[in-house]
Amino acid sequence: MLKPLLTALLLIVPLTLVAQTPTPAAEAPAAMPEVLLHTSQGDITLELYPDKAPKSVANFLQYVRDGFYDGTLLHRVIPGYLVQGGLYTRELQPKRTRPAIPSEADNGLSNLRGTIAVARGADPNSGTAQFFFNLVDNRRLDFVGNQSGLTWGFAVFGKVTKGLDVLDKIATLPTRPLGPFAGDVPNPLVVIESARIISDQAPASAATTAAPANTKSGEPATTKAAGKPAKHARKG
Repeated sequence: MLKPLLTALLLIVPLTLVAQTPTPAAEAPAAMPEVLLHTSQGDITLELYPDKAPKSVANFLQYVRDGFYDGTLLHRVIPGYLVQGGLYTRELQPKRTRPAIPSEADNGLSNLRGTIAVARGADPNSGTAQFFFNLVDNRRLDFVGNQSGLTWGFAVFGKVTKGLDVLDKIATLPTRPLGPFAGDVPNPLVVIESARIISDQAPASAATTAAPANTKSGEPATTKAAGKPAKHARKG
């Protein structure tokens, strides 16, 4: 009688110990950096993707930390296409920028409605401070291949999580030629009154640390989709 009882206890004890062993908690996904743009037309909250576009995100966050975007314009508005900004003052003068960064357009992210991407010139690796918001799905701006600037596409590095309605409102503003621009400047001017990081899990050390370079507005580059020329998010 004693032996069967001991055997039963030996079987029960390990099961009890297993039941009392705490289950390791699942690791919560790392929070993405968030930036709040307070504009003259309303607030826009961005979530950034350092896992997909580390250089682009670090570059953008460094400009935000420096206060670079405060007082700059969303100077280019094309309804049904995009809203662009990040370089020009209220007087439509370009600000001095940091050196250009390598393009990360081949990161698998698409230029879908509500995403934010790096604006650039004809050279894929010419992006500095300017960015644009996609008002619609602009898949023609996605990376196709590295043959040339026409096929390289534009690097998406985040998306709008709040304030897409603000961008839609901006897109309804009348536009005009003003300063160095032949058109597409909203009336009234849309000012980024402040840009602030509200959540930052991205390493600050990834940002570019080279000396600033003076970037000037150049001639508009051309992009093509399905063999047809189209406007794109160029510099300036």
